Amino acid sequence: MSENRVVIFDTTLRDGEQSPGASMTRDEKLRIARSLEKMQVDVIEAGFAMASPGDFESVKAIAETIRESTICSLSRALDKDIDRAAEALKPASRGRIHTFIATSPIHMKYKLQMEPEQVIEQAVHAVKRARNQVEDVEFSCEDAGRSELDFLCRIIEKAIDAGARTINIPDTVGYALPHQFGETIQQLIERIPNSDKAIFSVHCHNDLGLAVANSLAAVVNGARQVECTINGLGERAGNASLEEIVMAIRTRGDNLQVDTAIDTRQIVPASRLVSGITGFPVQPNKAIVGINAFAHEAGIHQDGVLKHRETYEIMKAEDVGWNANRMVLGKHSGRNAFKSRLQELNITIADDEALNKAFMQFKALADKKHEIYDEDLQALVTDARNQDIAEKYSLLQMEASSRMGITPEAQLTMTVDGKEAQITSEGDGPVDAIFKAIESVADSGAKLELYSVNAITEGTDSQGEVTVRLAKDGQIVNGNGADTDILVASAKAYINALNLLTSGIRKANPQTDSV
Repeated sequence: MSENRVVIFDTTLRDGEQSPGASMTRDEKLRIARSLEKMQVDVIEAGFAMASPGDFESVKAIAETIRESTICSLSRALDKDIDRAAEALKPASRGRIHTFIATSPIHMKYKLQMEPEQVIEQAVHAVKRARNQVEDVEFSCEDAGRSELDFLCRIIEKAIDAGARTINIPDTVGYALPHQFGETIQQLIERIPNSDKAIFSVHCHNDLGLAVANSLAAVVNGARQVECTINGLGERAGNASLEEIVMAIRTRGDNLQVDTAIDTRQIVPASRLVSGITGFPVQPNKAIVGINAFAHEAGIHQDGVLKHRETYEIMKAEDVGWNANRMVLGKHSGRNAFKSRLQELNITIADDEALNKAFMQFKALADKKHEIYDEDLQALVTDARNQDIAEKYSLLQMEASSRMGITPEAQLTMTVDGKEAQITSEGDGPVDAIFKAIESVADSGAKLELYSVNAITEGTDSQGEVTVRLAKDGQIVNGNGADTDILVASAKAYINALNLLTSGIRKANPQTDSV
């Protein structure tokens, strides 16, 4: 690999999934992994195999499916974790075990309750055990941003001697400042005698809004792998945003003197996919992937762009996937054209029966909308798959009314375990009335933590995609529903969340250590 090439390590499926409510099913993870492979991401961290049976199966399924990207599983510096990761990665064309241990004084004293020498011994043992099972081993110093430099030099030198070929320096709590973090990377590379035998990596969190800045400062000072996520997804304030890292490197190559292998045209489609699956909408002014990222309203700006684009645009919208994903299909389009477009979007349909069902839903949507976009298809397929979940509850019919000065009311016909029920309820608004009507039958005891509405495309005929987050007994689920009628989409999302709670398909976020 060229010394000017930066490896892009995507951890959307692992660290990104640790965002409360962002847990994904195995099928959803596969869809995102295919999108990342199409983007030519170098390393996909598919999960934490030891965290749960679901995580293990997801890592294994991605290892079986993805051929072009290296597939990675996180593991603590414990034998059982490493062995479990190795088992999940067996089908991979290229597998990596990413093992870590905390190195900051506060973590070693209070969390690990280990002396520094014991931590070094454990790290060396873990790297050697992982190296005996896979050729590609990454070692991370958890909370490196608050670790002592001399200790980092000692443990990293030992880890490289033990066989680690990627050394990751995480800013686990988002504490670092760019100039200080860059200097830390430079010092480590200069002071560690065998640093030339490993690629130095960074994994920055965004608690102070500095994850991208810290990552780029590290690259300037010799780091050649950046760990990041689509849309900056991640626990707390999130991780360094893949799209911002990649486009900063691409746009400012004159200064940074590095590049990546990423196909940037796949950035916006991947962003939309992750947003739709997790229910985390992208803010309009988000760099690169926000709907306003390439919009100009000021007259001076508009005039300048019309005369010469580069007066106010430092990137081309088309280069990151904007305006390249309009689907010219409608109600007269055929089944083969529909199937072909799904394949181009890396959407796999299980069998002809499922394809026929999805196609009929597409036709129904085309009767309501003149233009169908790729985002509509993603939502349509997600909606269809939601209906395939073992349904304790289903919506048959709904009517909701809201008039100024009159209490809103909802009338629903539902099935509960196959038995039909009719419910009427009032609420503070039509959505509140719908949810109260559903709960009067379900009596789930779940807490509503999020209600989010996102327009999938532009125009008044846009589908609305609704996300409902419910929490109960430590389990957090996101229910999704899409429809051109927001009230119908809301009912679908709430019912989907209830079915997920009762089916146990989605897991609670694993409460484990992480980098």
